[in-house]
Amino acid sequence: MRLPLAKDVLFLAWVPSLCYGASQNSHPEQGFGHKFFNMVTHVPMEYLILVLGFIIGFHMSWNIGANDVANSMASAVGAKAITLRQAIFIAGILVIVGAIFIGGHVTDTIRSGIVSPQILEDPKIAMIGAFSALVAASLWVSFATWQSLPVSTTHSIVGAMVGFGLVTGGIGVINWGVLGAVVGSWVISPVFSMTIAFVMFNIIIRFVLRRQDAFQAAISLSPVFIGAAVFVIVMSFLFKTPMGKTMAVGDITALLVALVVGIAAGFGGRNLLRSFFLRKERARDPEMVFRTIQVGTSCYVALAIGANDVANAIGPLALIYFLTQTGEVGAQVPVPFYLLLFGGAGIATGIAMGGARVIRTVGERITLLTNTRGYSVDFAAATTVLIASKLGLPVSTTHAAVGGVMGVGLARGIEAVNFAVIFKIMIYWVLTVPASAITSMLVFKAIQMVV
Repeated sequence: MRLPLAKDVLFLAWVPSLCYGASQNSHPEQGFGHKFFNMVTHVPMEYLILVLGFIIGFHMSWNIGANDVANSMASAVGAKAITLRQAIFIAGILVIVGAIFIGGHVTDTIRSGIVSPQILEDPKIAMIGAFSALVAASLWVSFATWQSLPVSTTHSIVGAMVGFGLVTGGIGVINWGVLGAVVGSWVISPVFSMTIAFVMFNIIIRFVLRRQDAFQAAISLSPVFIGAAVFVIVMSFLFKTPMGKTMAVGDITALLVALVVGIAAGFGGRNLLRSFFLRKERARDPEMVFRTIQVGTSCYVALAIGANDVANAIGPLALIYFLTQTGEVGAQVPVPFYLLLFGGAGIATGIAMGGARVIRTVGERITLLTNTRGYSVDFAAATTVLIASKLGLPVSTTHAAVGGVMGVGLARGIEAVNFAVIFKIMIYWVLTVPASAITSMLVFKAIQMVV
């Protein structure tokens, strides 16, 4: 883990002082507008973009929190497992932990390999392009959040990079196969998650809810449900991941570790549930058993988003920062510890200030959620992301979460799903890539005209 170097701190402190010095050198009779113009024009372009990049990067992190992370807690809030305030508090902590300790300390300069690396050969073009992509993705996700609709921040960045590629290199630099996989994931992710959620909830109905003593059935089978969830969680962190490579964990070892931890957690969890419900005279409600399990699965999704999606905001910022320091860039750039902390803090702020909108849409407006349904949604979303990401598909947690909610809704009948909301969400999914691409192209051209 790379700690801030003295030169990094001095550099960040130097930029405002340079701006101040520039303003002091302006003519004393000039008004504020002239002083500000002189201040800006005296600052080297790359440093100005870096400062603005930090501002937009924080805004993008904020949007990830308000939109993407909200999905992690939507089912728990909708099922009344936790309150909205508790969800915001828990997710805020976990995304920071995920971003700092699990997030990648090296990030790809081209998100998902969507465009050819040749567009990064000119450092100036690469810096303007990274900044344009950050602005475009941030604006689109912010607009979707304002509309209370969940969209993919990953696909927003991908779309913005497509726009950058088109405006600098034309259609030849676009990896159309990867873009096709992104488009395919709009169908694959939600349908796959919907199927898993549908099957899981029907298993719960058959083996738990329809039993004469449903509460006892829930306790007896809790090792299966807890173990399955923990198995997926451990695999998500260890199987073909940077964390697994750091710990030198091979694929077979990761599988065995996940299996052992899952079994241990399942039986350990059952013992805890028994003592919890027997210690006091609590309602013998199977939903209460799944409420406890669901809080854990929702926490995992928040932690995973903090670890994975922080790159959507910090990746372009890290590229700008690296170019400012070295003047060149390769296929990957290092991400300093404090940039991960910066991104995590932005995500936490976003869910605290704006997460309620998307939480209510996913958790309450699509279908009625209970704790058994909420568990099925979280399990389906986690499993979908695990399998799709290991297959190399640019999967979206947002699409998986919405698909899972649809699945448990359809298990109750087609009339149980609000398809008007689903249709509106899907329209925004389809618009994400082109909207981000067009905005990125416009921002890039505007900056080029100025500099």
